[in-house]
Amino acid sequence: MGYDILPSDSMGARSLQRYELTKPEVTIVDYGAGNLRSVERAVEHVGGAVHITSEPNAVRDAGIVVLPGVGAAADTMRNLQDRRLAGPIRDYIASGRPFMGVCMGLQALMTVSEEGGLQRCLDVLPGSVVRLPEGLKVPHMGWNRVDVAREHPALPEAISGQYFYFVHSYYADPTESSIVAGWTDYGVRFPSIVAKENLIATQFHPEKSGDVGLSIYAGFIKWASNRAR
Repeated sequence: MGYDILPSDSMGARSLQRYELTKPEVTIVDYGAGNLRSVERAVEHVGGAVHITSEPNAVRDAGIVVLPGVGAAADTMRNLQDRRLAGPIRDYIASGRPFMGVCMGLQALMTVSEEGGLQRCLDVLPGSVVRLPEGLKVPHMGWNRVDVAREHPALPEAISGQYFYFVHSYYADPTESSIVAGWTDYGVRFPSIVAKENLIATQFHPEKSGDVGLSIYAGFIKWASNRAR
């Protein structure tokens, strides 16, 4: 809550008029992802008004969208297709409105995934999702460093070199190297942040990454709100 001081009457007295600050509404897509509630809490913590939906039209009409995700590519794509969400997500991104993907929410944007055979994904970003190299402990689980490759208005300053929380066995290998906004090393150098036009996505889980992770959500919401004006 805040206060706006306005003149109130002919006696020259002043009164306090309450007003409520408008929170940006962030639509989180519910397709059965396990990290849905932790993403919801993180977005609320940094000032977003969360709307969770599995309704296709609600996704099409949203102003800001976050696609969370954990699990396997086949399950993710089957759930998106079964709930008729794949098309609305593509349409939403194509409209130019701000979008953020998290973990599987990044991988689902690619053309195909090798996980569980050859699994077709949303094909928003050209490229494939491939398995981490043999000989490594998988899943890659725990804290690892992210080195920012290029500035992006959704990324807070000074996050390059910070550590974020990962849980994954596959990683995105985009055709366009220019979309990579951050790299991480785990036996192979892989994209841990991708960004193109109105979308940004992370392989790590900002909601499990403490204050530095929350700063990613805060930066995204601020950027998204500015784009909507």
